[in-house]
Amino acid sequence: MTREPKLKLTLQFPAAKAFPQHKAMLPRATVANWVKAALFADAELTVRFVDAEEGRTLNRTYRGKDYATNVLTFAYAQSEADPVTGDLILCCPVVEREAAEQGKPLAAHYAHLLVHGALHAQGYDHETDDEAEEMEGIETDIMNSLGFPDPYRAD
Repeated sequence: MTREPKLKLTLQFPAAKAFPQHKAMLPRATVANWVKAALFADAELTVRFVDAEEGRTLNRTYRGKDYATNVLTFAYAQSEADPVTGDLILCCPVVEREAAEQGKPLAAHYAHLLVHGALHAQGYDHETDDEAEEMEGIETDIMNSLGFPDPYRAD
């Protein structure tokens, strides 16, 4: 019998003042459930919900891209033998805008980005077509297991 991976989760919501409805829809248990669904090993993760200014600063500083993006993952493991540790940074206004543009419920988009970020923290990537296909397939399966539709299918 395989045991479920354990998650040590730190949740930070400095954007709560500007996005109280986001914080209300993202209680710790919900975030933990979505992240745990994407874990294949024990993990220690911090999830931080930020505003556009902090999101842009982090993306510019660490990726050289001068705009706020939906999710940033900082994975700290140096090898596959190291424990899964990392920070997932989600930018509230970007997530909200994308959900509206894609006609998706905000909660579904957050769930997808948390799954996506958790997979990145475990070494998954989408730099090549094969990697993207593998990662998107895993994300779709996880989202379906959580009761959400395929995040890559446009309706």
